[in-house]
Amino acid sequence: MAKMGLTPIYQRPRTNDPHPQHRVYPYLLRKLVIERPNHVWCADVTYIAMRRGFLYLVGIMDWATRKVLAWRLSNTMDAGFCVAALEEALGRFGKPEIFNTDQGSQFTSQAFTSVLRNAEVRISMDGRGRWMDNVFIERLWRSLKYECVYLHAFETGSELRAGLARWIPITTPSVRTQVLPGEPRQRPMDDQNGGMNDNWD
Repeated sequence: MAKMGLTPIYQRPRTNDPHPQHRVYPYLLRKLVIERPNHVWCADVTYIAMRRGFLYLVGIMDWATRKVLAWRLSNTMDAGFCVAALEEALGRFGKPEIFNTDQGSQFTSQAFTSVLRNAEVRISMDGRGRWMDNVFIERLWRSLKYECVYLHAFETGSELRAGLARWIPITTPSVRTQVLPGEPRQRPMDDQNGGMNDNWD
């Protein structure tokens, strides 16, 4: 379909709309050399189309190792599921020096940024429309959708969560993300993760 220029006709949810009253932090990663774990973490939200509506997936990733540290599914776009994933990652893996996100209202919210400030983590945010500023987690979403979601057409939130738990590794290595030429292949971690918000079955 992509080669033919065909796309499905439905309204795609916007996962990175800013809130006009929330503070936007500067982008701190420009020309920064990131070579060690817990130097920079990043997060992003993507949507997954279901038979009826959408579910939303947030992931927390270590920039240097490309490891997925935590993830959560939700049927709403509030900040709660993002905060839950962040708190789990901090509790399990310590804290990064810098945390980078886009300018979506979940990440600019007081609930999310206060967790980072209280942990004394520097906050970095992409420029508007600059998906390349968070390229590694964007690649993860692309791989996940093509290798897992589109192939299985999950019917319910519970089925989707189980499928993601099999695909997104959290402690055992598994090559999932693309790497740039010359980069070592890093494998995300494996574990059961991804708590769900609300009841959607």
